[in-house]
Amino acid sequence: MTGTQVRPRPDEAPGDGRRSASAQEADRARRRRRRKEALAAYLFLTPWFGGLLFITAGPLLASLYLSFTDYSLIGGSDWVGLDNYTRMFSEDPRFLKALQNTTIYVFVSVPLQLAFALLLALVLDRGVRGLAVYRSVYYLPSLLGSSVAIAILWRKVFGDDGLFNHFLGLFGVDGHSWIGDPSTALGTLIVLNVWTFGSPMVIFLAGLRQIPVSYYEAAGIDGAGKVRQFFHITMPLLTPVIFFNLILQLIGAFQSFTQAFVVSGGNGSPSDSTLFYTMYVYTKGFNSFEMGYASAMAWFLVIIIACLTALNFLMSKYWVFYGDN
Repeated sequence: MTGTQVRPRPDEAPGDGRRSASAQEADRARRRRRRKEALAAYLFLTPWFGGLLFITAGPLLASLYLSFTDYSLIGGSDWVGLDNYTRMFSEDPRFLKALQNTTIYVFVSVPLQLAFALLLALVLDRGVRGLAVYRSVYYLPSLLGSSVAIAILWRKVFGDDGLFNHFLGLFGVDGHSWIGDPSTALGTLIVLNVWTFGSPMVIFLAGLRQIPVSYYEAAGIDGAGKVRQFFHITMPLLTPVIFFNLILQLIGAFQSFTQAFVVSGGNGSPSDSTLFYTMYVYTKGFNSFEMGYASAMAWFLVIIIACLTALNFLMSKYWVFYGDN
């Protein structure tokens, strides 16, 4: 009988075959454990994927389709192409009024809110006693600012017999209904948004705590005063935080709804001076049942926010400074 017999190599120790088999078994066990962990992770993520698909992505795509139709929520829908989008600018003066009100509200209230939040953060960063208490008190308006109760309170404060008129009366100034006057109604909502400065203030405070104290000590030795330290150390190193707050507050302000809806009684009164964009979308969709038109307005708002956000990111390279530059 002839055949080839494989002999073990001289440098191969006895038992290497058994160790190799045990190593392969350990690899298989490790792969099985990883598959089980991955399966468990996907099971836990299933509700999130379901919500993303059926609650977010599905309605999002459906509204994009409806924006090109005359869907009225009750009957069927016919494809109308870009008619809803052209109607906004050619046949609907209330749309332009809502866009104007929202633009003024955003570009006035957001800078004021950020400036006020930064000022309070600088004061709290000086190491006052009871910092946690002050931080909680100042953050409270951010939690309550978008609530219905605060909007009702705002009507009382700036009404005919409101607290603001009583305050002016102390100085002999005759007040009036600041909510009922078309020239001042939008201003009261801007004040309400500025009052909810707590959220950006907490972020500013966290950013101030990240600036090394040694920078200020070195600047002080070189003779730099507090004002110069603020503009040459604090502001440049805080620009990433300012940029972050700006993006967040800009997007949030464009989506403001509750305050204007409650203060105006849901119709943008007086004389459409408090008619916000989102409130007009709601009115067209759920009061007039013009879902196709409301969807088109909603998508136009998405485009506005996306363009402004992209513009801010493009401009950020000229004024936002990170550690490496």
